[in-house]
Amino acid sequence: GTSEDKVMETALEAGAEDIVTDEDGSIEVITPPNDFMAVKEAMEAAGLKAVMAEVTMKPMNEVEFTGDDALKMQKILDALDDLDDVQDVYTTAVIEG
Repeated sequence: GTSEDKVMETALEAGAEDIVTDEDGSIEVITPPNDFMAVKEAMEAAGLKAVMAEVTMKPMNEVEFTGDDALKMQKILDALDDLDDVQDVYTTAVIEG
């Protein structure tokens, strides 16, 4: 229910790199890790509350997997995620469902 223009204007003025509107209507603000807090605080000061705000690893290039390769990759990712010492799993894989 938030105006995309308001989000874009506020985020870009605060130092965000990009704004992405997803198919579900959500708006993703992409910012360098060093500027994360400044952008987050500017968004909150403008009355914009994030559903989720975190620093995460985002691939610059993605690799698409389909068929058997997608199943194998998903098994590897699931096995890594199930390890007790693993907190987060990041990948460039895009698995088509």
